[in-house]
Amino acid sequence: MDRADETQQLWLQYRRTSDPQLRDRLILTYAPLVKYVAGRLGSGLPAHVDESDLVSYGLLGLIGAIERYDPDRDVKFETYAISRIRGAIIDELRAMDWVPRSVRARAREIERAMSELEGRLGRAPTDEEISAKLGISVEELEDNLGEIARSSIAALDELWTASGTGDQVALIDTIEDESAPDPQSTLSQTELREAIADAIARLPEREKLVVTLYYYEELTLREIGEVLGVTESRVSQLHTKAILRLKARLAGAGSRSTL
Repeated sequence: MDRADETQQLWLQYRRTSDPQLRDRLILTYAPLVKYVAGRLGSGLPAHVDESDLVSYGLLGLIGAIERYDPDRDVKFETYAISRIRGAIIDELRAMDWVPRSVRARAREIERAMSELEGRLGRAPTDEEISAKLGISVEELEDNLGEIARSSIAALDELWTASGTGDQVALIDTIEDESAPDPQSTLSQTELREAIADAIARLPEREKLVVTLYYYEELTLREIGEVLGVTESRVSQLHTKAILRLKARLAGAGSRSTL
């Protein structure tokens, strides 16, 4: 019996018996998913956030996913579990409230400036235009972006509220998960996915490339730096700026976001 068949048998037995020992074997089978998600999230967090803590938060998400997974919904377990693992980690990070209030405020200011400028100009504003709007220099804008990148989860893993619904979804899930396990959310998921795709397509080229390489090709920030011939910190700035643009655009389109 190969590994896939063995795992399938485990699921069948666990669904039939709810045996805790079988659940523990499933946890061990899928534990690499937790390490993967924790590593991806951890790469964009401050150094004082220990990856082992992220793994422990993620394990709680994995356990919940195993206990609640319904194979009859025709969604791959890995897809379902990754979303639950990521959500568990982000929930814990939010509960810690370790992002300084000043950083949150500055991120919102930059996001608002981007939104207002794009509404007036009909295109993505330049760094010079954003800086002028904020009354700071381009160098200060870059410093602000760097600080946001170091201390904020300014990423597609952020939770967004789709326009017209009260349900929150992780933005990255609208890219990764083409299935819709909840029929009632199909419309909002589709609308949000289309809005994101349009917003990404309108990003400045280097920012669009960073988003594509990070979220679609799953390169690390360091690897993207090698591709672009810039430092990892510069890639981090580009990534943060791209995400703030996306948030500003979707907010302008009627979606509400939280940082």
